[in-house]
Amino acid sequence: MQYNPGWNGSSVNLLHVRAAGPGDSLHYVWSSIGAPAVLLVATQSPSSALRVNWTQLLSPSPAGAIWIDPPDSVVYSSAVVFTKLFEFSEAKPLGELFYPTYDLSEFSWDSLNHTLNHTALTAELSGVPTSDPGGGFSNGSLAFRVTAYEASGREGRLPSLLHTADSSQLEFILAGVAPRGNSSRFVLEVATVEEAGAVRRLRSERSIDDEYTPTIFEVLSLVAESQNGSSTLGFLQWKATAYGSWSPRREDGIQCRAQGLQEANWTLPVSSIVQAYFGESLGSTCTVSALNVSFGGEEGQVYQEKRYLSWSVLLGFGQPPRDTFSPLVISITAVALGTPLAMLLLGSCLVLLAQRRRYSEYEPIN
Repeated sequence: MQYNPGWNGSSVNLLHVRAAGPGDSLHYVWSSIGAPAVLLVATQSPSSALRVNWTQLLSPSPAGAIWIDPPDSVVYSSAVVFTKLFEFSEAKPLGELFYPTYDLSEFSWDSLNHTLNHTALTAELSGVPTSDPGGGFSNGSLAFRVTAYEASGREGRLPSLLHTADSSQLEFILAGVAPRGNSSRFVLEVATVEEAGAVRRLRSERSIDDEYTPTIFEVLSLVAESQNGSSTLGFLQWKATAYGSWSPRREDGIQCRAQGLQEANWTLPVSSIVQAYFGESLGSTCTVSALNVSFGGEEGQVYQEKRYLSWSVLLGFGQPPRDTFSPLVISITAVALGTPLAMLLLGSCLVLLAQRRRYSEYEPIN
């Protein structure tokens, strides 16, 4: 993990996370220069490196300021941009009432270097609006907490996402932000950038297994696929829940919904690292898609009570991890289903045996 590689200042934030394998390497580049964003680049070289021209990156024309060396080692690149935070309330009988939008490209962000933990491989990017007329952020903040992994495993805190060494977890956090309505709901706008030849699709998978995330039976994945559908290139994956506590429990759950993936017909807000990497292709050959993720519902007012919201999403390369039943659940299921079946088979055998040994009073005729 490198903070602002090649730059001594802390007035801007750029975090480079690199995972090296025997024959390839993966790069995650997180930044709050402009709208918060992350670049995901996979290369077929174990020694590929990130290069940054800081003078050009911080200029009004950052195209070409970020690249991977050697350039021909890149096999896949993508970007995810967190653009806006909406807030609305369902004011009856008038319907939905939207409040002024929080544009994340206009936030002031704290130095990420203060939260960088090289041992735990974590960092947190926290910010507030540069202009906040309503005072909603006077005692609160919005944050993105990044966690990288060195091996496969499962996160200890709910929603206990399953991860691999090829993935990183992002936790979106609203803490102490005052809602502007009695029944406010928040919506985070997420945009994705894909180069020519790749397309994003939203998948929903349901399972009867809620062992690791109680009462949650749906997993959503925003996958990048090659246009012929032959391979999955990258993904975002999350459970259909958010939580209203720093130490989440089942009862702290907040409903989470994905509101349709659409091709964006607007230009991205200023996000320098995306423009710096993709350059002119951002407005020509690249595909920009947008997805709204909403938090809250009619059944609960968890955020209004606790003023805390956390939503975890996994980002990575290749196929998203798939949960399977643990040996404990398989054993319990086998006993629960196998015992009645064994009793039925044993009973049938006893009945057949009794019928064959039926007693008769007559002697056989010689």
